[in-house]
Amino acid sequence: MQATAATPTALSAGWTIFRTAVQERLVYRGDFALGTLMRFLPIVTQIFLWTAVFNSLNGGTINGFSGDDVIAYYLLTMLGRAFSSMPGLASGIALQIREGEIKKFMIQPIDLLDYLLLARVAHKLVYYTVAAGPFALVFWLCGDYFPEWPPGHVWAAFVASLLMGFALGFFLEATLGMIGFWFLEVSSLLFVYMLANFFFSGHMFPLDFLEGAVPAWAEPFLYWQPLQFLAYFPAAVYLGKISGPDLWQGLALQAFWVTFFVVTARVAMRRGFARYSGFGG
Repeated sequence: MQATAATPTALSAGWTIFRTAVQERLVYRGDFALGTLMRFLPIVTQIFLWTAVFNSLNGGTINGFSGDDVIAYYLLTMLGRAFSSMPGLASGIALQIREGEIKKFMIQPIDLLDYLLLARVAHKLVYYTVAAGPFALVFWLCGDYFPEWPPGHVWAAFVASLLMGFALGFFLEATLGMIGFWFLEVSSLLFVYMLANFFFSGHMFPLDFLEGAVPAWAEPFLYWQPLQFLAYFPAAVYLGKISGPDLWQGLALQAFWVTFFVVTARVAMRRGFARYSGFGG
């Protein structure tokens, strides 16, 4: 009976947290829209750069990517990163641990990860709603760089990869933040992660460009490691670079990494709570 009675209370608390977070984010809706539009400005440089590169190849391709493919890829990775990026999450958790604010989640009936997840969902919901206009404008202006509309199953796989990318990005960064229970300062570690993320997520360039440039034994690592699902994988799925059995295997692998970091984040949180000591107000 206690579990049944607690369920409405938990749902009510969750809805209150979500609604409050949405209201807080709506205060900055103008900043969201302008910031989104400004983030697309570097794509102008990418268009000039890759147009020059592929002109020098006389219309050739690089590991299956044409000039138009690369430009479309960069636009799609921006969309993927809009889902999977979690700015300030890991550092915020570590800061709360270091300054003792984490105690409120240990003495109050509020789950830390649930609270942070609801806040991020609210943030992303407001961000997507406000930024839909700038995204639509830029994608319309750059429509000639994209291939024909993908079939339905590719669209479904693309959307699934974006949603799982959000979950993966959240729980991966939450896991990193939990390291603050064991180390006083984690900023250096987060800086190394940020560099690795930029490279191995495919945000710098498609991971296909590394084929032949890295040792043969290292190539499988590029397509098994979790960071690829934050940017490269959704873009490659949309562009048809991953299809057939590779597509479904990729989605299964992404689901595995999401599950892995969900479990890892929760285990790290519980063990961190067990060893944490806080004194004073």
